[in-house]
Amino acid sequence: MNRKILATAIVLAAVTLVCAKSTKLVATCKLPNFQRQEIHRVLALGLSNRTEVRADFEDALSAQLTAAGFEAIPGNAILLRPPGTQLDLKTLREQVRANHIEAVVVSRLIKVDDTITYIPGVAYVVPYPYYNTFYGYYGTLYPVIYSPGYLDQVKKVRVETNLYYVISAPDGQLVWTGITDTLNPSNVHKAINGLVKLVVTQMQNEQVL
Repeated sequence: MNRKILATAIVLAAVTLVCAKSTKLVATCKLPNFQRQEIHRVLALGLSNRTEVRADFEDALSAQLTAAGFEAIPGNAILLRPPGTQLDLKTLREQVRANHIEAVVVSRLIKVDDTITYIPGVAYVVPYPYYNTFYGYYGTLYPVIYSPGYLDQVKKVRVETNLYYVISAPDGQLVWTGITDTLNPSNVHKAINGLVKLVVTQMQNEQVL
């Protein structure tokens, strides 16, 4: 199996909820007439206003890519991005060249949806086979018991991930896009791990990595 590399730029927003109880891929698109190339080095980048979230994501993505057989570099190892500063594209280009990066994956948070639905109570009858008195009959034949209604809140975090090849195109050529939804996240580490595993596996399955 050929070793490959992926430079990965991951744009994450600071979401306080994150342990994906459920992360799924909702759409993918691959470049028509895609020609797979041999990739050897991976740069995992995350852009977020929360330094710790970005670093955790980059480290997790880098680890996942390494486990998949790639040579991966987390962005926090080569790029200094203090909070509140803008990304210097010139520096980024220089680092990509200096570290022999051959592919880039760019992910960004598209949106976070909160949906609240009222689930009404359910009425049901408790059956009894025998009723010897009027009050026993009336009181037990048609008792209606209601389960209480409740509010069901669902949080959905949608992330777009793009894979670019920089091995043959100086500005990077888009070769793959994937959209993922994470439902009701509650732990940042589990959500990140679930997301990066799903995305890397899908890119391998579609043979863009």
